[in-house]
Amino acid sequence: MKAWVFDLDGVLVDSEPVWEEVRRAFVADHGGVWQDDTQSRLMGMSTGEWAAYLHELGVELPPDEIAREVVSQMAARYQDAVPLMPGAVETVRRLSGQVTLGLASSSPRRLIDVVLDAAGLTECFAATVSTEEVPRGKPAPDGYLEAAGRMGVDPRGCVAVEDSSNGLRSAHAAGMRVIAVPHPRYPPAPDALALAWRVLPGLDALTADLLA
Repeated sequence: MKAWVFDLDGVLVDSEPVWEEVRRAFVADHGGVWQDDTQSRLMGMSTGEWAAYLHELGVELPPDEIAREVVSQMAARYQDAVPLMPGAVETVRRLSGQVTLGLASSSPRRLIDVVLDAAGLTECFAATVSTEEVPRGKPAPDGYLEAAGRMGVDPRGCVAVEDSSNGLRSAHAAGMRVIAVPHPRYPPAPDALALAWRVLPGLDALTADLLA
């Protein structure tokens, strides 16, 4: 494999509970109604997509203002502490010495940079992509295809590391070999998990030897 491409939220950062808490409160505070499937639908959406969706839930603000305020709240939370997943820093640093690494995330660029800088991982990645920077968010393959393009590698020669249903679908649609590391609180749908080449219990199990 030419490169490994990581997702950020739910793989390297335990951010989904924070996203859910911030967006759920924002919806309630601005006249919207959170639905039973809202969190699962939001996972993988680009900034523009989830802001438009929150507006559809009844939030009484335009989508661009929704995005700006929610991202600002997330950045403030990250300034206090970045909730890294167990083994995230060690795994990325270990693999970066063996293979080329990229990142394809649904988080806005502002939050990607905050997280990688705080974790001291910026230099480990040859390319990082926010789905803000491509036409479509996950489950479309755009983010993963862009990451491969920026690294100058064929996506079919890449491994993707994902946790969510939409993320697994996105990486698979890009033609990458997909490793699933499911989040215990937000497990992917069975049909999405079935797209994975390997399912691992945690980041510690990620080694270059998996591909031997």
